[in-house]
Amino acid sequence: MPHHTLAAVDLGSNSFHLQISRVVDGQLYPLDALKETVRLGAGVTSEKSVEPETAERAFAALRLFAERLRGLPKDAVRVVGTNALRVAKNANVFIKEAEAILGYPIEIIAGREEARLIYVGVANSLPPSNHQRLVVDIGGGSTEFIIGHRLKPKVVESLYMGCVSYSERYFPGGVMDKRTLREAQLAARKEIEQIAARFHKEGWKEAYGSSGTAKALGLILTENGFTAEGISLEGLEWLRDKAIKAGGFKLLDLPGVKGDRIPVLPGGLAIMLSVFEELHLMRMAVADTALRDGVLQDLLGRTHHKDIRDATVEAMSKRYHVDQAQAERVKHLALGFFERIDESADTEIAFQRRQKLAWACRLHEIGIDIAQAGFHKHSAYVIANADMPGFSKREQAALATLVLAQRGKLSKVAGDLPRESSFATEVLCLRLAVLLSRSRRNVDAKRFGLAKVNNDFRLAVGAAWLETNSLTDYELRQEALEWASVGLKLELVPTL
Repeated sequence: MPHHTLAAVDLGSNSFHLQISRVVDGQLYPLDALKETVRLGAGVTSEKSVEPETAERAFAALRLFAERLRGLPKDAVRVVGTNALRVAKNANVFIKEAEAILGYPIEIIAGREEARLIYVGVANSLPPSNHQRLVVDIGGGSTEFIIGHRLKPKVVESLYMGCVSYSERYFPGGVMDKRTLREAQLAARKEIEQIAARFHKEGWKEAYGSSGTAKALGLILTENGFTAEGISLEGLEWLRDKAIKAGGFKLLDLPGVKGDRIPVLPGGLAIMLSVFEELHLMRMAVADTALRDGVLQDLLGRTHHKDIRDATVEAMSKRYHVDQAQAERVKHLALGFFERIDESADTEIAFQRRQKLAWACRLHEIGIDIAQAGFHKHSAYVIANADMPGFSKREQAALATLVLAQRGKLSKVAGDLPRESSFATEVLCLRLAVLLSRSRRNVDAKRFGLAKVNNDFRLAVGAAWLETNSLTDYELRQEALEWASVGLKLELVPTL
């Protein structure tokens, strides 16, 4: 349902950001914002674990955010984690405690999804244009590159390099000299080289930098008279020479150099210089918006029924040549069953579960385009590993697991089927819909009465119909046995 207030939380590798906006006539207007410099990326050890001290610093920031978010509905708030949480092996432990503090679920988003959201945020803040734009966002642990036209991103990439990680690796203690800067730039250029040809081929007319590094560099160059606004190659080279001569930014007394950015400026400067060199840039404007703005725009779409995930599912079904009539047939049956036995007290939770089931129905056969044998496994693999704009990693994994469970042994998902699990309801509805639609002909849903009684499932079917459809009768009885094998009961009840 539409909300008058929306909030986005960005758990970045350098800083955590909270942004709250009000919705007026379908537009977002800022209400409040908080920023806490956590340096989560710097607190991920060589063993890929978040250090306890860093985790506590993060939790302290989230306690502040929780106070501001108190009272907002769960579907009016979206919390995303980026590179540091993508690479941390103990991310699940961290997230569990973080969610308990914050009171809202946390999504870890893939690099390309992060890039898409960044572009959405930047594009919505710029005047309309008929030419393509390049957006570069140097974050704490990754750098995103996007070429887009108007509000639509066309080429998106995420590279594993950021101002925090590069500052830690190449400039320990903040010390800069020609050798360390050259090493950092060579590493960055090697990364950018992988995407440069494709980006040059696509082309752009304007370049924009977003987030902390671009803003910090733009401020320094502006305050020192090198640009009226934004970033120039000449200015970056001047700043590089000044920083090397001083031995680092700690000892560099320049207007615009802010204390909280000093520890990560060396890595940010090295990456930005490499971006300019590899992409042949002379100038770059600085955008006022960043990832959190894109998250808010995406959330606005979801709450106003313009969910990008629906478009993603539609595009995937076309790409893998899905039989649309069969997908609709399965969806109609599955959602009909779901309406009868879903026990969600919260209407928003019920909507989300219904939405996931509908997506599963539309994508359950995409694996047939790879091979008919074991197609459900191929379908699940594609869903789990494809770039799916709008979906978090957790959402993709949950959708892939549901699609995997559409047929075959339930033992492969037995760990996700506890007796009280809503997942069991979703799986049953999908499996029955797939089973009953196997002939690829329309089925009258009114023939089947599905109910849930004391956590057991009961399927009522006309006895006469079962007699004339002996194969389906056999398959339904086998289905009941399969549910029994995982400790759940599906009772087949013939009726007059």
